[in-house]
Amino acid sequence: MRRIDKKWDDEKVKLKVDELLNNSDEGELFIEEVFSENILFDDNKVKNASYDQDKGFGLRTVEEDSINFSHSSELSEDALINACNSVKRKNYNSKKESELILQKSNLSLYTNENPINQISLREKISFLNTINKFSRDLDQKVKEVSVSLNANYQNIEVITKNGNLFYDSRPLVRLNINISVQKKGQLETGSFGMGGRYLYDKLLTEENWKNGVKKAYEQAVVKLSAKETPAGEQTVILGPGWPGILLHEAIGHGLEGDFNRKKTSAFHDLVGKKVASEQISVVDDGTINDRRGSLTIDDEGTPSQNTMLIENGILKGFMQDRLNASLMNQSSTGNGRRQSYSHLPMPRMTNTYMLNGKYEHDELIKSTKKGIYATQFSGGQVDITSGKFVFSASEAYEIVNGKICSPLKGATLIGNGPEILKEVTMVANNLELDDGIGTCGKEGQSVPVGVGQPSLKVRNLTVGGTI
Repeated sequence: MRRIDKKWDDEKVKLKVDELLNNSDEGELFIEEVFSENILFDDNKVKNASYDQDKGFGLRTVEEDSINFSHSSELSEDALINACNSVKRKNYNSKKESELILQKSNLSLYTNENPINQISLREKISFLNTINKFSRDLDQKVKEVSVSLNANYQNIEVITKNGNLFYDSRPLVRLNINISVQKKGQLETGSFGMGGRYLYDKLLTEENWKNGVKKAYEQAVVKLSAKETPAGEQTVILGPGWPGILLHEAIGHGLEGDFNRKKTSAFHDLVGKKVASEQISVVDDGTINDRRGSLTIDDEGTPSQNTMLIENGILKGFMQDRLNASLMNQSSTGNGRRQSYSHLPMPRMTNTYMLNGKYEHDELIKSTKKGIYATQFSGGQVDITSGKFVFSASEAYEIVNGKICSPLKGATLIGNGPEILKEVTMVANNLELDDGIGTCGKEGQSVPVGVGQPSLKVRNLTVGGTI
């Protein structure tokens, strides 16, 4: 753990924060230091190379459902005193007893080393150039190659009531590969990304980056022969892994505590009731080693956990931060997350995925006379209140008489999250998590997340196509 450099006495600060928070129901001092770099290799040269460092604190007090918040990029005693004065509310006495939290940290889920310092900038550029050259040598049809490396190293400290101090050091790396191929004037692009909470060495492994190049190249080539997608109600089979992004967006957000406390989620009054096929079980698990969405502790100091959201079709509960959990007479599930020290925490997903079913993947395909097999998704939109969603499939195939046939282009899936859960007829036993590229946006804040699922068959789903 790398301690954050601050211009104050930690013990004095803990006493001052404890005095402030003991007059509030909830709150914390969140201190953060972040190092980040981004290197883009495009058009056979380095297009961009940046390095940034930022640090600061956010101080929050909560009284019932009223929030006072102040933040500063200056880690000084004067800045902290000013923040305390700005969030202080006079003559308020908390009606809740302070809870002493004895568990200071969780089991370590990832290394606490800084990936940026692992290898030199020269080595990183050489690595990107190697991928670029390898990709271009694959095929004369390859016209454009873009490769990037990203790393982030975040140190946090969280001080809560009774002087409780929590801390975490979080590495995060990512490799992105984009390859464009051209044939008879038609240009198509394929992409691949991988990453997680580990060091650069996993990305630099030849087997891993060559596998990424192969997937990006093959995706682009497949698009060259893709035909137009027929529109209408169809049976849709979603592949394992990244298609779980549909589950994340169309269902996951609706299971976050704040939407349900405010009764704006379609799920707010359905706990204990059947909301899906009995084949469906969904969890949010922030405790998986090295995963992009994993957290040793959340941004309120609560240890991460594996939370059962839907079990055999029955809604079990929601993802909670401390504020919404308290207002709903529940406990935090370790899902209090924020983009940075200048943002307020809120309930957010970590790694959200569907558990294995009982069928083999091939059984889903063979049992489908006519339908669509979607394996990759790009953009999408969802309405939390209604559960309605629209998602674009970046890679999809036609299913005819139980066989995967021609690739399709322009496929858009349109539906309703709560309703689609009831239309799932088969869940396979081939659960995969995504390759570590997910970023989730909510109320202007972005955080890294993971998604996943086994293959699943949806009986009836509206497909927007091009014919």
